[in-house]
Amino acid sequence: MFQSTPRQFINLCEIGVCAVRVQSSNTVRQGIGKSNGKSETTTWIRRRMGLLLSWLQRSGVGTSKKVASDNKKQDLLSIFANHCSYVTGQRLRRAYQIGELYANLYSERTRWTLVGSIWRRLQSKHASTGKLVAALAGVFLWEDEKVRDAELHRCGLELQALESVKNLSASSEKDEGQVETGWELVMEKNNFKVWRRPIEGSHLCEYRVWGSYNDVTPRQFFNVQLDMEYRKTWDALVLKLEVVDRDVNTGSEVVHWATRFPYPMYSRDYVYVRRYNVDVENNLMVLISRAVQHPGVPETQDYVRVHSYQSKMVIRPHKSFDENGFNYLLTYSDDPQTAFPRYCVSWMVSSGMPDFLEKLHTAALKAKNLEGW
Repeated sequence: MFQSTPRQFINLCEIGVCAVRVQSSNTVRQGIGKSNGKSETTTWIRRRMGLLLSWLQRSGVGTSKKVASDNKKQDLLSIFANHCSYVTGQRLRRAYQIGELYANLYSERTRWTLVGSIWRRLQSKHASTGKLVAALAGVFLWEDEKVRDAELHRCGLELQALESVKNLSASSEKDEGQVETGWELVMEKNNFKVWRRPIEGSHLCEYRVWGSYNDVTPRQFFNVQLDMEYRKTWDALVLKLEVVDRDVNTGSEVVHWATRFPYPMYSRDYVYVRRYNVDVENNLMVLISRAVQHPGVPETQDYVRVHSYQSKMVIRPHKSFDENGFNYLLTYSDDPQTAFPRYCVSWMVSSGMPDFLEKLHTAALKAKNLEGW
C-alpha cells in the first residue's frame, strides 16, 4: 500500500531542517575560524577547535537520529517500490486484456502472422535487439532462418558445374571434383564418388558426394527423403523425427530429429530448417537442410544437441522425374560434438555416408506407392 501524502511531506520537511542545521553549524565554525586572527597559532587552534566541535555535533546527531534516518530511507524506498509495482501491474494487465481481445478477433494463424510482422519491423530498425527480444519471447523469426530462393538456385548451379567438368574429364582425364579448389577425393566406386575439404577456421571437413542410379525414378528417391513416417520404418537409427513448425509462405519446415550414435557415445538430436523445390523448367529437384535454434525445442539431457549441420541434395533426372535414372549431388557438413580425433570423425562420415545412401536407395525401390505424391 502507498504511504499517505502528508507523511511524505513531513519526512521531506524534517530532512530539510536537518540540512539547514548542518549548514548553519558549518557557517558558525567557519566564522570561528576566521574571526580574531591575531596570530597564526591562535587561528590554527581555533580551526582545530571548530573541527572538534563539528565532529562532536555530527556524532551526537548520528547517535540520536540514526534509527530515525534509517526509517525515513526505508519509507522512501518502500514508496518507490510500491509505485513501480503498481505501474508494472497496470501495464501487464493492459497487455493481457489486449491479448484477449486479439484472441477473440483473429484466428491463431492470423495472430502469429501479426506477431511475425511486428518482429520483422523491429528487426529492420534494431537487428540485434530484435533477435534478443524474439529469443526471450519465444518467437521463431522465419524471415531470418528460412531457406531462400537464391540458395536453391546455387545448389542447381553446383550440380551443373560438376556435370560439365565430368563431361570434359572423359577426354582430358581431369578429376571432376576439382571444379572448385580444395576438394580431395577420398572414395570412388562404380557411379559413386566422395570428396572432402577442410572448413576454414574449424577442425571439421565438408563432404561432397556424386552418384547415379538407373533402377529407380527421381521422384521416388526424392519422396523417400521427405516422408518422415516411412523413414522411421527403414532407418533403425531414428529415435524421433517430427515437424515442429512450418512457414506457409515458402513451405519451409523446422524438423526435430534424434538419432542413435555408436556406443559408447550418447544419442544426438538435430533441430533444422528444410525446404525443397521441384524445378520443372531446369529439370532439377533440390532439398536443403541446415541447423537452427527454435524456442519450441529446447535442449534436454536426453540427447547431445548438434548445432552445426548442413545438407544440400540436388537431383537431375536422365530423362524425366517419373522415369528410371538420375544423377545426384550431396554436399554435407556436420559437427557431431565428439572428442575423437579429426581422422576418426572423417572415417566415420566417409564410411557411414555410403551406407546411408544405399539404405535410401533400397527404401526408394520399395516405395512404389509413393509415386505421384
